[in-house]
Amino acid sequence: MTSKTSRLRQTTKNIFATADICVDGARPWDIQVHDDRFYQRVLAQGSLGLGESYMNGWWDCEKLDEFFYRVLKADLHKKVKVKGVLLDVLKAKAINMQSKSRAFEVGEKHYDIGNNLYQHMLDERMVYTCGYWKDANNLNEAQESKLELTCKKLNLKPGMKVLDIGCGWGSFAKYAAERYRSRVVGVTISKEQVELGNALCTGLPVEIRLQDYRDLDEKFDRIVSLGMFEHVGPKNYKTYMKVANKCLKDDGLFLLHTIGKTDSKKTSDKWMNKYIFPNGVLPSANQITNAAKDLFVLEDWHNFGADYDKTLMAWHENFNNNWGKIKLYENYGNRFKRMWNYYLLSCAGLFRSEKGRLWQTVFSKNGVEGGYRSVR
Repeated sequence: MTSKTSRLRQTTKNIFATADICVDGARPWDIQVHDDRFYQRVLAQGSLGLGESYMNGWWDCEKLDEFFYRVLKADLHKKVKVKGVLLDVLKAKAINMQSKSRAFEVGEKHYDIGNNLYQHMLDERMVYTCGYWKDANNLNEAQESKLELTCKKLNLKPGMKVLDIGCGWGSFAKYAAERYRSRVVGVTISKEQVELGNALCTGLPVEIRLQDYRDLDEKFDRIVSLGMFEHVGPKNYKTYMKVANKCLKDDGLFLLHTIGKTDSKKTSDKWMNKYIFPNGVLPSANQITNAAKDLFVLEDWHNFGADYDKTLMAWHENFNNNWGKIKLYENYGNRFKRMWNYYLLSCAGLFRSEKGRLWQTVFSKNGVEGGYRSVR
């Protein structure tokens, strides 16, 4: 080991030590470094270098979720000065990274990579958002509980016309149509989701469209959006709320379900942006309420972010238990497997560290006569 490598190694060790993580330590959350290039890569590139070097097999960790819990709890990203951060901020301010011309990019790069992957990773209904574990014993129960909770918060009634913005494979649409006899229009930016979603909802009053939310212009009794707002972007929050306001009847309810964060930054994690969710940005509470100002009345705010930790760990277990089937269908290699495990477990660590939130908010246009009654 050269003197330069030795210095880089010691600097890296000192940084990780502040989060109670040891390089080449024996605890489940300690990391094992296999390639000395790891140190310079991480110190120069931060989260991007950390993730790419893991994908390359330069380091391992027995419990990545516990590793990230400690990394995020200790705010280690503040201790590594990465070049290009200012440029990213200026770029986010100057360019609408979630414009209509870019809107379908996340669909192509994340949701269209193979329905087989999601069928083997998710629950039986293919719900790709946080489950509700209050009275649930497994993933299927948690996701059904979340769908039921959502319907109750919306006070769904038979015959209501419902808009689902970011409908995924139609899990909510199918549930609402079967259990509440609702008529549902779902929009998504994923061709794969449209094809499979319409097939899964055959025979039901459900229509799933390949459509950007900005092109919506029709009235609905209820609007729901589960896990889509993370793709909207700060420059478009007000536009999104204006579209929802325009499409909601005067006596309607709008439920927004989104991952959130405590700060109002306009940029996202570099590794996550490059490999998992292009152009994604987590909103803050202030950004949500500011966007809704003068358009909606906030009726309810519910945080159950701890449930996302359980959900992600269940997805991680399904992914690895079914890896043999997943890789055969899509010809994924070991690099993809490492990338996907890194994604799922880093997100689990995010919610375990309480740096990530999961919010369900309910809005009305003019207030609810007699008052809105919260459901938990």
